Amino acid sequence: MAALKKYDERLEQLVIETRTTWDPTVGKLEDADRKWLSKAIHNAPELATKIEYQRSHTGFTREITITVEDIQRLYQSRLTQA
Repeated sequence: MAALKKYDERLEQLVIETRTTWDPTVGKLEDADRKWLSKAIHNAPELATKIEYQRSHTGFTREITITVEDIQRLYQSRLTQA
């Protein structure tokens, strides 16, 4: 298991838990924005700038650290879908 710090489609099949952390450069956000951003990035983990898979007993935990770039990308995507 060499690269556990980049998106891996094979590992995605084994993800049993997800976690979201926030890059220190991300300023204050409303709780509703944080919820939406977390859900959106975990629905499309291939878009995450910082992703890490951690081995657990029965699969993997996916941890995504949301960056300012991720936020910009997700809101831009939301605007183009509207």
